[in-house]
Amino acid sequence: MANITLKGNPISTNGNLPSKGSKAPDFVLVSSDLKDHTLKDYQGKKKLISIVPSLDTPVCSLSTKKFNEQIKSHPEVIALVVSADLPFAQKRSCAAEGVTNVIPLSMMRTKQFAESYGVLITNGPLAGLCARAIVVLDENDKVIYTELVPEIANEPDYDKALAALLG
Repeated sequence: MANITLKGNPISTNGNLPSKGSKAPDFVLVSSDLKDHTLKDYQGKKKLISIVPSLDTPVCSLSTKKFNEQIKSHPEVIALVVSADLPFAQKRSCAAEGVTNVIPLSMMRTKQFAESYGVLITNGPLAGLCARAIVVLDENDKVIYTELVPEIANEPDYDKALAALLG
């Protein structure tokens, strides 16, 4: 269990992020076309997984736009944005913000992703959503970088995440 805050108020997650050097847990997440996707669908490329509570919030939207901009000239990598939003809302949000370089994925069918990545918020007003976190995987799905943002209202460390992804 990790302890984080929401506007200074303590909340907890169900566990911890996968450890650096470990094999990333597989998942089943839903894309905007309502198809299931697993980690194997993105095999062979380095991956940045940006985990957010909801794309319909200012910080989540901002971080998605920043990653979208940073990876647009890097076709050798993939950025996934995972939230509990429905795929329809994710698609609408990305279209409204001109986000086309990241892949939004929804936990609409199961919370298995949040549980296995240790980011499921277990108490407080956001219980059932994901904590804000970054997980970077190499081409073989080995974890090479993680960040659990200690204050959910804050942005992740873009420089460190992008250095791990693009380095």
